[in-house]
Amino acid sequence: MASDLSPAEPPFLAVVIPAYNEEQDIRSTLNQVTRYLSAQAYSWTVLVVDDGSTDATASIVETFASDQPHVELLSEPHGGKGAAVQAGMLHTTARYRFLCDADLSMPIEQLPRFLPPSLTDYDIALGSREVAGARRFDEPRRRHIMGRLYNGITRTLAVPGVLDTQCGFKCFRGTVADRLFPLQRTAGFGFDVEILYLARRIGLRLVEVPIDWYHRPHSKVRPLQDGFTMTADILRVRWNTWRGRYKGLT
Repeated sequence: MASDLSPAEPPFLAVVIPAYNEEQDIRSTLNQVTRYLSAQAYSWTVLVVDDGSTDATASIVETFASDQPHVELLSEPHGGKGAAVQAGMLHTTARYRFLCDADLSMPIEQLPRFLPPSLTDYDIALGSREVAGARRFDEPRRRHIMGRLYNGITRTLAVPGVLDTQCGFKCFRGTVADRLFPLQRTAGFGFDVEILYLARRIGLRLVEVPIDWYHRPHSKVRPLQDGFTMTADILRVRWNTWRGRYKGLT
């Protein structure tokens, strides 16, 4: 069981879950995540960042947290997934901060792949559906093709060599999160590329971690529309760089 923390002691791990209208999945996700983490020796917390949901997401999390001292709800006005992730990453003080999609399309049992002692000597560990050892299940072919086209754009314009920037499972060292997320300007789905682009600019160590990924039919990702929006976000990141708008990027 995870040990209790003193008020001044940050947890070893925070699982940050951005959520927008996730009433269908959030209770099951919290059950699976907390059941798994409760069996670990390290200290942990789960932070659900509600992105201004209009359904019962927030109330479900509040009820769940009332019986789970390690679970917290952070309520934010609706600003987009990137804005919710930014708020969560800067709210927690954990040594490692794991970004986790609310639909839990990666089994939580694969979390050790991102953490010591299995993985060391990195700044950001990226869950990847493309590197050797990764597996995809039930993904529509159209979505896969659109994703690979978008990745080709990101590798050309922003993050060369990274095969999967958009997977919703990433682990940041706490000091790295504190350095990068105050610089974030992208509120929508394109935030991943912005953060990884900034990380590369300052020489941080990125590693892709193979995962099993299961397509969820009710995913909120719209491959065509979101692809265009995220491409515009990439161009905006390059524009911001040229204009010197990432103050403190050293």
